[in-house]
Amino acid sequence: MTDETSLRADAQRNRERILAAAEEVFLERGAGASLEDVAKRAGVGIGTLYRRFATREELLAATYSARFLALAESSRARDADIGPLDGLRAYLEELVRHTSVYRGLAATLGTVMQVGTPGCVATSEEGARLLRRAQEAGVIRPDISFNDLICVAVAISLAIEQDSSPQTRIAHLVGVFIDGMAVH
Repeated sequence: MTDETSLRADAQRNRERILAAAEEVFLERGAGASLEDVAKRAGVGIGTLYRRFATREELLAATYSARFLALAESSRARDADIGPLDGLRAYLEELVRHTSVYRGLAATLGTVMQVGTPGCVATSEEGARLLRRAQEAGVIRPDISFNDLICVAVAISLAIEQDSSPQTRIAHLVGVFIDGMAVH
């Protein structure tokens, strides 16, 4: 991944145009939209897009980074106000809500989260911290890993993709999974 501060001015403008175009195209057509369409809308060649973002997942992660940063920040902000189990529940609900902004993102969430953008790192670290907090409090089974949480988020995201009222369904499905991971 290219360090944004080391890019030439024209390369930085291309990167910004690609990200703006990707946001529009992914919102319109979903995460599986043609990268050629993204390049075309950005006014750059496909080679320029691939020099900046070698894979679709890198482009998705870069486009989504600010949303993931906001998710981590809001999770940390509510930390003192809720207990470990409710904190983990709120984080999972918010992660699923964020994942459903681009139709089809759920299928690649695990890979996108590993790209290493500031948002991906912050969201992963926050999820891991909340999981440790819940495990240390004895309310979540010790054999649950952060990767398990990502699998849960993917499963719920896929389940609600075609749902007409996803918000209530998200809370219900997160509750089902949290209950299954909880120490009884």
